[in-house]
Amino acid sequence: DDDDDLERVSWSGEPVGSISWSIKETASSSTSSLEGRDSSLQKGSSSYAAFPKQVSSYSLSSLFKGELYLSLSALSDTGVKNYTPELRRPKAEYKDYSSDWSPKDTVRRMQRGKVCSLERFRSLQDKLVLLDEAVAGHDGNVITAVLIFLKRTLRREILFRELEVRQVALCHLIHFLKESGEQKFLLDLLRFLDRTEEVALSQYREHLNIQDVEKRREFLKGCIGLPFSAEDTSHIQDHYTLLERQIIIEANDRHLETAGQSEIFRKYPRKASILNMPLVTTLFYSCFYHYTEAEGTFSSPTNLKKTFKIPDKQYVLTALAARAKLRAWDDVDALFTTKNWLGYTKKKAPIGFHRVVEILQRNNAPVQVLQEYVRLVEDVETRLNLATKYKCHDVVIETYRDLKDRIQLTAYKCKVERGSAEEDKINSILNNMQIRWKN
Repeated sequence: DDDDDLERVSWSGEPVGSISWSIKETASSSTSSLEGRDSSLQKGSSSYAAFPKQVSSYSLSSLFKGELYLSLSALSDTGVKNYTPELRRPKAEYKDYSSDWSPKDTVRRMQRGKVCSLERFRSLQDKLVLLDEAVAGHDGNVITAVLIFLKRTLRREILFRELEVRQVALCHLIHFLKESGEQKFLLDLLRFLDRTEEVALSQYREHLNIQDVEKRREFLKGCIGLPFSAEDTSHIQDHYTLLERQIIIEANDRHLETAGQSEIFRKYPRKASILNMPLVTTLFYSCFYHYTEAEGTFSSPTNLKKTFKIPDKQYVLTALAARAKLRAWDDVDALFTTKNWLGYTKKKAPIGFHRVVEILQRNNAPVQVLQEYVRLVEDVETRLNLATKYKCHDVVIETYRDLKDRIQLTAYKCKVERGSAEEDKINSILNNMQIRWKN
């Protein structure tokens, strides 16, 4: 009879007012309201489908885990869209958008050709880890890409200091700067590394970008004082002297060609300027147009040979090619003729007479000229091959006679024309009883 001593319970046996009873009551009332709204939607329009009844998913565990608010908000009357399940992107795709990649993962993606933003690496430590991972990946393109990023985002002093202990990355950066033509940045880097000779060479290469010949000459003159090695300093001096000579020769020859005062320029007009040409090309030009000039002139071949210490082999090859092109056979003969202290003349070639024969043949030398030099080839087999190849019949006949090879001489008789002087010569040798043939 005393109501205060009685405990009220629901039909399910749970005490009224308890937490579990409150949750179920809330869920049932929400379900009732949803059913009412569902029936009103069906009455208003037949095109809307009925929503299924929501089964309560409340529990004491969800309450104490803090999920009650989310579940209750999901049941609030905020529109139909709240009942549409949310489709979330895969985790990997979410990382693509957020660029949430470690340095190692970033390098791997770059190696696969994926687009990666490096801007998220802001601290110096992160940037250096990224560079080390790129170097460890042994991919030059990735290393260069990371270096470009570091070059843009770090001060030069910091970048140079860190690269000094990372030689692989340093070599990649130096190569990139040379290829891209960033000369000032490259010079600053080399100066920081105390590579004075490389600094000098980099400055010397700048002459390639100077088109005006006078400005180039002055630039080369200034390069002579740079800290080159002794050998390189000599080359720079020769380059400056050569260009200075070329300017003088070009001015004089242009005047002679325009005035028409020189026969060789009228017969063989120049096809190009001599300016900025290599030393060998300049020597060939001098041997072609100025071969007979005195040694005291700048355009004299012997003056060039002496000034630039051109080796005998190089000089003979170049002079032979130039004089043979002009078909000046007397000059060719004089090139190989030497005198001893008794006054006797002898032909001598520092390049070997077999090469002389080949150069003469390329310049369409007559057979009489070729034969003279084929005879001077010392090796018998080489001499026979050249004589046979270039149809120097007299040389072949004389060589077989000296070898006392009757069989080969008889066989060669079939290769000459009948009734020719060569056939008569072979017959005369074969009929000579004084020759003791070996076969």
